[in-house]
Amino acid sequence: MTVLVTLDDYERAARDKFEPAAWEYVNGGAADEHTLRWNRESFSRIRLSPRMCRDVSAVDTSVSVLGQRLRHPILLAPVAAHNLAHPDAESGAARGAKAAGAGMVLSSYTSQRIETVAATGVSPLWFQFYMQERAATADLLADAVRAGCSAIVVTIDTPTGGARDRMARAGFDFPPGLPYRTVEPGDNPITWKDVEWIRASIKVPLIVKGILHPDDARLAAQHGADAIIVSNHGARNLDTAPAAIDALPRIAEEVSGLPAVLFDGGVRRGTDVLKAMAFGAKAVLIGRPYVYGLAVGGAAGVTNVVQILTRELEQAMALCGVNRVDAITPELIWRDASA
Repeated sequence: MTVLVTLDDYERAARDKFEPAAWEYVNGGAADEHTLRWNRESFSRIRLSPRMCRDVSAVDTSVSVLGQRLRHPILLAPVAAHNLAHPDAESGAARGAKAAGAGMVLSSYTSQRIETVAATGVSPLWFQFYMQERAATADLLADAVRAGCSAIVVTIDTPTGGARDRMARAGFDFPPGLPYRTVEPGDNPITWKDVEWIRASIKVPLIVKGILHPDDARLAAQHGADAIIVSNHGARNLDTAPAAIDALPRIAEEVSGLPAVLFDGGVRRGTDVLKAMAFGAKAVLIGRPYVYGLAVGGAAGVTNVVQILTRELEQAMALCGVNRVDAITPELIWRDASA
């Protein structure tokens, strides 16, 4: 029996659990997949600067995000159609997240209704969507809030679809019967006026996902965002866009007054979480890894993926000489004396 020790172990174990076309959808990136590689490679180039002889006998990974105290800074990112990975679909992922103390962002391309996922008790539960006509958008967001979603996440980085060549070659199409009306990228390309309108339409926090430029981070804050997610859409849209971790430091500095700067893109190790937080992220989101966990082991697989990452974060914090999240600062990043 294969022992699954790392998130990469789960990726290898998951491949045979998917139909071939579904695997290309979940695993693939855009075009030549340079950005997909850079999301991982950029983390490996960032070196840590550990400090010694500090009291790390007890390490506290808890963090407050948008007023809610979380056991650790790891959340599940929005990923479409979990039934591609496992029959328990989004509710299975939610149960796994709850058991591991992780929050979840539910995709509007969910294969189960919002209230079904909310009934698992996962907390926080946020809802992600793409802009539709305003009347349809208002109805969808009202449904999400009524079902128990405590924040709304609007994805702004998809005015058109990316060149997802692996997916196209495989002939992938979404499974029938998704419960909510979905829109094709480009049908309703979002503007900052739309973001402002969304902010005025809801009474819960608004999170803007898909920021890669400091000026866009500032504009998001100006137009009502309570938080942003620095993300290149899992490298699935614009190839040769920067790795998300390379974009993060300048963005976090630009909007240091926002309640939360969140990060998504290439996290596979506890040291990755630590680096993102040292660069200014309040918490991180993982996408593909928990879907691999769901495919391999259902809810228990999701729980184990999050637990692996949390355990590695605790180890990384202790080895760097920090015992609480608010002690993770840019000083933990190694700087060459010649730089």
